[in-house]
Amino acid sequence: MAAGGAAATAAQHWRALLAAALDSNAHLKHSTYFQLATVSVNGRPANRTVVFRGFQEGSDNILINTDSRTRKIEEINQFHYGEQRKESWFASSLKSRLQYLRPVPRLPVLEESSEDYQLDPSIGPLDSFCLLVFNPEQVDYVNLKRNVRFLFTSSRSSDQSNNAWQIEKVNP
Repeated sequence: MAAGGAAATAAQHWRALLAAALDSNAHLKHSTYFQLATVSVNGRPANRTVVFRGFQEGSDNILINTDSRTRKIEEINQFHYGEQRKESWFASSLKSRLQYLRPVPRLPVLEESSEDYQLDPSIGPLDSFCLLVFNPEQVDYVNLKRNVRFLFTSSRSSDQSNNAWQIEKVNP
């Protein structure tokens, strides 16, 4: 197989493993949750749970919707990896969009609000809505039930247009 074909196969392989894991756990409400780690402004690691929203069309880029007022955005802005996308806003449920009208995340609750938030479904993204687009450089797949582990590593092509993927079977 040509090097380009092997790279395409490796990328398809890790995405297929992810799709299979998501499908087999679809009955679990939290099956699309995963951990996102960043480096905080004070240089310490920060970790939080986010929701996998799929892949950016035509790429391996991972999509995450989040509130632009959160710390992770401040941390990610240090490295400029976040982007906004109008399409993702409208692809989200109205219930999901309503969370961006609520008070700023992580601030103390001053009083319990009984406010019923309303949002015109035709209005575009709020300033507090942010879509994160991550271009994975490495995917570490571990399946302890089968005692297998694959390390997928990407490298940009010389023209920066797409990723070339390599796959290596490693010890779990």
